Amino acid sequence: MDEAADYPAHWEADVVLSDGATAHLRPMTPADDERLVEFYARVSDRSKYYRFFAPYPTLSSRDVERFTHVDHRDRVALILMVGDDMIAVGRYERLSATDAEVSFLVEDGHQGRGVGSVLLEHLAQAARERGVRRFVADILPANHKMISVFADAGYTVDNSYEDGVAHVEFEIAPTGSSLEVMAAREHRAEARSIERLLTPRSVAVIGASRWREKIGQTLVRNLVLGGFTGPVYAVNREAAAVTGLPAYKSVRDVPGEIDLALVAVPADAVADVVLDCAAKGVRGLVVVSSGFAETGEPVGRSRQAELVRLARAHGMRIVGPNCLGIVNTDPAYSLNASLATTLPPAGKVGLFAQSGALGSAILGDGAARGLGISTFVSAGNRADVSGNDLLQYWRDDAATEVVLLYLESLGNPRKFSRLSRAVAEIKPVVAVKSGRSTQGVPLGHTVRRIEAPADALDAMFRQSGVVLVDTIPEMFDVAQVLAFQPLPTGRTVAVMGNSGALCLLAADAAVSAGLDVYGDPVGFGAGATADDYRKALRAFVDEPAVSSVLVVYAPAVDGPGGGDVATALAEVAASAGKPVVTTFQGQRGVRGPAGVPSYPSPEEAARALGHATEYAEWRRRSHGKVPRLDGCDAAAARKLARAVLSAPGTDPAEGAELEPARLRELLAAYGVDLPPMVPAPTLEAALTALGELGGEVVLKATSPRLRHRPDLGAVWRNIDTEEEMRDAWATMARTLTDPAEAGFVVQPMAPGGVPVSIRAWADPMFGPVISFGVSGVASDLLGDRSYRIPPLTDRDAAEMVREVKAAALLMGYHGGIMADLGAVEDLVHRMSRLVDEVPEVGSVELDPVLAGESGLTVVNGSARVAAPAGRQDWYTRRLP
Repeated sequence: MDEAADYPAHWEADVVLSDGATAHLRPMTPADDERLVEFYARVSDRSKYYRFFAPYPTLSSRDVERFTHVDHRDRVALILMVGDDMIAVGRYERLSATDAEVSFLVEDGHQGRGVGSVLLEHLAQAARERGVRRFVADILPANHKMISVFADAGYTVDNSYEDGVAHVEFEIAPTGSSLEVMAAREHRAEARSIERLLTPRSVAVIGASRWREKIGQTLVRNLVLGGFTGPVYAVNREAAAVTGLPAYKSVRDVPGEIDLALVAVPADAVADVVLDCAAKGVRGLVVVSSGFAETGEPVGRSRQAELVRLARAHGMRIVGPNCLGIVNTDPAYSLNASLATTLPPAGKVGLFAQSGALGSAILGDGAARGLGISTFVSAGNRADVSGNDLLQYWRDDAATEVVLLYLESLGNPRKFSRLSRAVAEIKPVVAVKSGRSTQGVPLGHTVRRIEAPADALDAMFRQSGVVLVDTIPEMFDVAQVLAFQPLPTGRTVAVMGNSGALCLLAADAAVSAGLDVYGDPVGFGAGATADDYRKALRAFVDEPAVSSVLVVYAPAVDGPGGGDVATALAEVAASAGKPVVTTFQGQRGVRGPAGVPSYPSPEEAARALGHATEYAEWRRRSHGKVPRLDGCDAAAARKLARAVLSAPGTDPAEGAELEPARLRELLAAYGVDLPPMVPAPTLEAALTALGELGGEVVLKATSPRLRHRPDLGAVWRNIDTEEEMRDAWATMARTLTDPAEAGFVVQPMAPGGVPVSIRAWADPMFGPVISFGVSGVASDLLGDRSYRIPPLTDRDAAEMVREVKAAALLMGYHGGIMADLGAVEDLVHRMSRLVDEVPEVGSVELDPVLAGESGLTVVNGSARVAAPAGRQDWYTRRLP
């Protein structure tokens, strides 16, 4: 081993295998010599033959030294660990500057678990970092499993056969196909890992207590009284029985198999429990114990990190710690593995909540409304299982038709955006995100703050099709419509009821919610009967121009009761084919077998219907495709950025601002032309630049302090003579006081146009973000900018340009020009692609860009490069 080579710690990863279990992947080291020998002894002779093309029963000392001593550059080996045991190894050895031979060996008992595909992904990522561009391998034709690993990876594979050996070659650059394959495998594996938690055949409560006020007994009682269909085992070191169940001193003593363990022991004892569960073969953990990162203390955070490390290393996933628990209302399981004493009935809603404290209240609200749930997960500190994992599971879960998320933090917003969009394409996702204004992170959630503005976070939700609401009651209001009523086919709502005043309020509320009211509200008067409601609702249901109906009912002092009216409405709504919502004053919930939602006020009913309508529109429309862009050279841009970062005196972690010439080169790599900017620190330099550039030029200040201050006169246009340059220089130097600090440059005059601004940057938590706005102080002061998360589809870019309030300036407002919006969208795509594909580009800003009637001109810009942090998992599956 080359002692000078740094151990690539960022290659380490916890991964989920295809059966939902976890394992730990890391580079091999010389300390693995005994582990390698033990692993090789467990491998069958057949697998050894496939690896070495000859009988190879044991490894010699020379073999062991060669295999374990690698340089992490030209010779790389990654091993997969479960507990302390190596179960697989993958390696490559460089053959040339760009080619490397790749090979794998997987223990027979772990073949068929997706081990080979995980190793290939991570080896390819490591190889790309080291400059390798192509993998080659020789495989015996009978080794069908290894051939399928390469064939199914999504790369373009060239096969040939010679002397009875299959020779495989393929480029390892990520392709659309390989990324789709990786995402599909990730989806299946993570969904399976959650399924293992929610569908246990047996449950053990570790820390089961004899005392009624203890959480250990609450867990046992809820499991038993909830009718869990499998055996429940109580584990208590001191008791012989708990609530009528025999108690065992350790989970190792339980006679039967255990799928799920509920852990309710003191925090300092949890690590030992995890090891006992690993020895027993437990598949998943729900840790309700507190005393971890939520304490805010180093000991608690360290204890939580160790909990996750131990569990994942032994193949288990964790819900919690400091959580309420999990619920599955499927009669095949009837699992209430939680501290909640009140549960909604079985239903269509999957519910995820991070807060254990709010979890009970959330479940109670759902139960009071009659809103049934399919599954519920309270993640607590969200040390492992997160909302992203649940999205993977609920996407294919036939029992879940609506997904509700209460989020306190986002561990991986980029992945959340991708997953939530995939789910929203087939079933609605409604979310409450606390701390949207402050971007705060609760104690216990070991994630970084999102530095992107709150508007960017909201835009990410909209882009993904997520219905974002402000409160938990509003989340349930929307769910009542989406879970029980068909989606609206348009924005037109009819309003009817027995109170003219309430009908007018309902109509106003509908307009405020973005709906169009059909005709005039229909009021029957206080004496309206159930039959009046039935006939009026039937007429609106049969009217093609009406997409939904909002019904108000105010009980009259001497009039009929609301029961008959509710029955009549439910009868019609059952076959309506369009949503019907009601306002029965003071009543909230779902009424009747047809599931007609009721709200205490017209405003709440209209708001819920408005959200459902917006979601239906998002789902109906085409979301576009990620366009193919010509003239984008990520390799050239990356090479430039790395050259800047490796320059003497540059701290890669701190980064560096690009000089104008470097900026032009970077933008040119993505097909963007930046007119030359000649530095003019003196009048003589400015006059020389005028002569070199010829024609009309501008003199301007480029200091960030002055760039967006038109009131300071930092730009002088239409200069074409030395006299005009002297005049411009003297005036600006006098106004701005210090030409050197102002960063004077001379630049060719650009054609006129509407000035716009495009900014793209890499948020340390959020990942790449792109924003657009009309350039100017007013737009900045009012926050009139749009945001999106790459990769952008053509629809994303088009909406982004048009949704800012000042977009009318690009479309001929008050006789102005009709700007070339296609050129603006193309530039948005290119800058989005730049920060997405070149992680060394920390930020880039083009401001102003003059959008003309035919094309555009980038007048000024800036960019900063820095060593990328936290994005090594681009093209590999790994748990956070």
